[in-house]
Amino acid sequence: MHPMLNTAIKAARRGAAIINRASFDIDRVKVTEKRQNDFVTEVDHAAEQAIIDVLKNAYPDHAFLAEESGPSANLHDENENVWIIDPLDGTTNFIHGFPQYCVSIALQQRGQITQAVVYDPTRNDLFTATKGAGAYLNDKRLRVTKRDKIADALIGTGYMHHDKDALNEYLKMFGVMTENCTGLRRAGAAALDLAYVAAGRLDGFFEKGLKPWDMAAGSLLITESGGLMGTFAGESDYLYKGDVIAGTPKVFAQMVPLLAPFAR
Repeated sequence: MHPMLNTAIKAARRGAAIINRASFDIDRVKVTEKRQNDFVTEVDHAAEQAIIDVLKNAYPDHAFLAEESGPSANLHDENENVWIIDPLDGTTNFIHGFPQYCVSIALQQRGQITQAVVYDPTRNDLFTATKGAGAYLNDKRLRVTKRDKIADALIGTGYMHHDKDALNEYLKMFGVMTENCTGLRRAGAAALDLAYVAAGRLDGFFEKGLKPWDMAAGSLLITESGGLMGTFAGESDYLYKGDVIAGTPKVFAQMVPLLAPFAR
């Protein structure tokens, strides 16, 4: 195992330990609403700090882009190593006791994601990937499904916008996809949804308005398991655009023309 991946796993488990302890008494967790229906808890902040502490201790010169604390002071074009962190993807699920959330950590080197960890503490599912070395769930090598028809595909999705126009657009996308696939699932944790595509639990996924920390680790899991990711137009610059399609190669190819009319 790559030493940087090993450190990321250690960091993910450290953050997850904080999440697990808090999950036993969720009613005592302090919750703040960042914006309508978008929450952050003291657990998010504590888990993020624990993750950063582990990574910074191992790699003090590396930069960080984290959901709650934002970019580190040394995040600039000259820094070749950037850790992209979501300490608790699926916070709304967590505060409701709905067991669908995870820790997501990725390392971006010279613009490419090279290490990835998505850890689901409720199931002890550890998804990992190193660029060029494959993706794994615990010790099992991952491959996307062989499903080649969108009509037979189970597709994941998400919705994060809160204005009326965005909602109306999403409902149109939902309708288009419902007509063309066997079923849609909205579980509420994009990083875990992407890991599920890599593991063959979903055949595809789409969402608009995601952040790099929602996608970075999942993107490497998918490409290392034989899947594809792109924007709604099928292009490769999804990480900082925020609109993403993922899936098996043939399902991805069939999703693009359906969702391209909704591209930015």
